Amino acid sequence: MAEDLALMDEDQVHADRVAAILQAVDANDATRLTELLEPLHAADIADLLEQIGAGDRRALLGLWSGEVDGEILSEIDESIREEVIESLPREVVAEAMRELDSDDVVDILEDLDPPQQGLILDALEDADRVAVEAALAFPEDSAGRLMQREVVVAPEHWTVGEAIDYLRQAEHLPDQFYHVILTDPRMKPTGYVTLGRLLSSRRDMRLKEILEDSFRTVPATETEADVAYMFNQYHLISTPVVDANGRLVGVITIDDAMNVLDEEHEQDMLRLAGVGDDSSLSDGAFATARQRLPWLVVNLFTASISAFVISRFESTIASLVTLAALMPIVASTGGIAGTQSLAVAVRALATRSLTSANAKRVVLRELVGGLLNGVGLAVILGLGGFLIFGDWKLGLVLGMAMITNQLVAALGGVLVPLGLHRLKLDPALASGTFVTTLTDVLGYLAFLGLASLVLL
Repeated sequence: MAEDLALMDEDQVHADRVAAILQAVDANDATRLTELLEPLHAADIADLLEQIGAGDRRALLGLWSGEVDGEILSEIDESIREEVIESLPREVVAEAMRELDSDDVVDILEDLDPPQQGLILDALEDADRVAVEAALAFPEDSAGRLMQREVVVAPEHWTVGEAIDYLRQAEHLPDQFYHVILTDPRMKPTGYVTLGRLLSSRRDMRLKEILEDSFRTVPATETEADVAYMFNQYHLISTPVVDANGRLVGVITIDDAMNVLDEEHEQDMLRLAGVGDDSSLSDGAFATARQRLPWLVVNLFTASISAFVISRFESTIASLVTLAALMPIVASTGGIAGTQSLAVAVRALATRSLTSANAKRVVLRELVGGLLNGVGLAVILGLGGFLIFGDWKLGLVLGMAMITNQLVAALGGVLVPLGLHRLKLDPALASGTFVTTLTDVLGYLAFLGLASLVLL
């Protein structure tokens, strides 16, 4: 109860803050606007820009544009990032880009149109521009796009004291780094040392003596999804990126890997719901309709299959009108069971917990679980049908149809995403539509077919 009240209070505080900010914008009061926004974290300001309307957003940026920095731009959702950048003076954008690490600049650039990309690239210093252009040359969604070029490197023969002296004297170091990467004379990484271990060791100790066991390298062409999986699987905090010859070209840190995981999970949820993988609250009504309409049309065709099956049993339904009232119970329960099984399977495939090695065991588990659920629901529904309608045969039909549909739902929920995965397709993309169609069509077929055989 206390937690609910705290959340309500927090929501109210946020609503009051947004209202005060919009009042300052309407009053063209730049001083008051700065007072309200300055204490906020960059992520909170980005959230605010995403939540307000396009008109208010442009007005706010016009009044406060000089205060927008690179961290805010990197936090803004890509759905409105280009609009925000277009609303800012060129010199503000240029200065903001200079504040960011190369990986953040690449993340912003890859979602922009070529003219906007050129504007930002021209604003960068020569060395930074070369690094960003090199990263953009790698395939989309690859480690080369995800990495940052700013790396702390030390020769593998150095001591702890030499490394510490180097760090103290270096003019430019990344804002955040976790390891000092050791390289051989050919710039091939041979290991890394954590900052904590570096600072707690004697100055005369060789860096080779305090290397971390977790050391791994990632090819620049590796997919972002595989990189994120590796970070999650092996509990990494950073890892070097190498080119085709094994030479060090950058580093990926845990924050970037976790962002990839978040994006993957968000896309899976959106695709399962059939609303596209880039939907956002900031989208307009037309964009929202355009994203959802294709899947609604697909669902229209799949629903037509169910309607066709029902029409084949028109005489059965006409003879016993009660069947029409009971059909949705069987179909909807199967649909829910299929969605449950589907969610578990898609999640397991995304985390690589479900593989060809354990697929048979998982399918058998779902089959047995579906059978047990079907039997339990069949007893409840069969008894209810008998007690309400006074017909034990109707209760039997309901129970048998429920068992059949639960088995179909359990198998479909795991086999459909597995099949799509084997075909190199995203399991989340169309699994929901296929599973719902299976449970609806076979649920109606089982129920009405059994009713035709038993009741008529």
